[in-house]
Amino acid sequence: QVLGKPRSSAEAVEMLTRLQGRSHRVETGIAVAAPGGVVRSGVETVHVYFRAYDHATAEAYVQTGEPMDKAGAYGIQGFGSALVERIEGDYFAVMGLPLGRLLGLLRDLGWHYNFRGLEHVS
Repeated sequence: QVLGKPRSSAEAVEMLTRLQGRSHRVETGIAVAAPGGVVRSGVETVHVYFRAYDHATAEAYVQTGEPMDKAGAYGIQGFGSALVERIEGDYFAVMGLPLGRLLGLLRDLGWHYNFRGLEHVS
């Protein structure tokens, strides 16, 4: 089942209660368009394992407001990190930007990131 952004606090609590003590998959897609209309794309899959917690913990987290604009009703980079036991894969993909995949797609298109910015490699 796909867990999008919750439409209400009650739905957020329900999502978080369903995820507690279990693992789930986060799939983040990305596409890069280069000059000349060339496009490369990919999907990064991460397995996220949640701790066991009670209903009151889910409610308290939802009361922070943080989960309301996030798919799955949690933000791994914020208070929601306390719900996560571990992940297998790219942390940045869970946040929404699969950085490793992005750098690979750029490399495939002839671009290199070198901390000063992007340079085209001929």
